[in-house]
Amino acid sequence: MKKGRNIKILSVSDVVAPKFDQPIDTERMKEVDIIISCGDLPPEYLSRLVNIFNAPLYYVSGNHDIRNKEAPPEGGCNMHGRVIRIGEVNILGLEGSHWYNGGPYQYTEGQMRSIIRRLRLTLWWRGGIDIVITHAPPRHIHDAEDPCHKGFECFRWLIEKYQPQYFIHGHIHQNFADPSERVTILNSTKVVNAYGYYFLEIEGPPDAQG
Repeated sequence: MKKGRNIKILSVSDVVAPKFDQPIDTERMKEVDIIISCGDLPPEYLSRLVNIFNAPLYYVSGNHDIRNKEAPPEGGCNMHGRVIRIGEVNILGLEGSHWYNGGPYQYTEGQMRSIIRRLRLTLWWRGGIDIVITHAPPRHIHDAEDPCHKGFECFRWLIEKYQPQYFIHGHIHQNFADPSERVTILNSTKVVNAYGYYFLEIEGPPDAQG
């Protein structure tokens, strides 16, 4: 990843995109710096994307990713509960959905809040966050009212406290007539539903000038 230019991201979630079974435009392949998965995708599919785009994969598990512990995607970095610096960009990952039947990767509001609370010193030391990747959405942004698809209130607090450039999630299955329908802005943060796939860019740091 080159310093001083925007970082180009392929975000994916929830469904295998037939587009990536076809030949991919080589210029578009060169443009992808990192791949972000927001969960509920077969590990083989994610490994294939790593090979297609020759880019590193950063992922969180969704509530249906029962295979990830035994057979994680090759070339992938599990981001749950971690803050990783990529170039000059800090990325935080949080897996899973709201608790609804006791399955894996399910959390109560209190459990998810505790995970975030334990990260506060790291976030302070890192100087904040630029991208948050999750499976579930924030409460009242792209979410639903059933127990499984309800968003987390603490995600809204996270956005309001740290004001990342992007908050990227999956879990909410929706077809979009226009890419702009995926994005909701909360304060200065773009909240993106990555269902299927979505290309985006985040501002990189300026080039150092002598």
